[in-house]
Amino acid sequence: MQILIAVAAAAVAAIQTPTVNGRVTRSGPVLVRAVIDGDTIDVATVGRVRLLGIDAPEIGRGFDSSAPFGREARERLTALILHRWVRLEQEGAAVDVYNRQLAYVMTEDGMFVNAVLVREGLARISARVPLARLQELQRAESEAQAFRRGMWGSTPQIPSPGYTRRPKASRPPTSRTKTRSTRRRHPRKKKP
Repeated sequence: MQILIAVAAAAVAAIQTPTVNGRVTRSGPVLVRAVIDGDTIDVATVGRVRLLGIDAPEIGRGFDSSAPFGREARERLTALILHRWVRLEQEGAAVDVYNRQLAYVMTEDGMFVNAVLVREGLARISARVPLARLQELQRAESEAQAFRRGMWGSTPQIPSPGYTRRPKASRPPTSRTKTRSTRRRHPRKKKP
């Protein structure tokens, strides 16, 4: 009986940790220090990690405005894993062109974070090479599309750009600007 239990446990472990040519590696528990955006995190002892196989909308930086659902994706990822212990599963290339680690993110209770973001319509599949968990991500994306979640739903309200200046007529006066009522009238000197 114990042999059957051991075989069953090994089968479940093999299903939960996919392998492609034996190249998937799982880290020990690591702490998430920061969430950069909807698909990038900062992990203690590892550094920046890009969630493998997905792409979340970009958040605005500087004068750039945020893409629809960019902030929502970052907020959801923050709620899921910020200041929590996770495990990273890596396969294929270890880093991307920006020198970020590429990995699937798994919570301690077994939640596949990459798929959660895709299932909620806050990210889409961006795999360019075959991945071990690609079918799981495709099922999550199909579900998001079928139920019109997040980016697959109705068109979001796009706010007007906040970085443009108001015309002078509608701006309130500043301390440097003298209005007609605040100017002092100086008497003219009479010519002799």
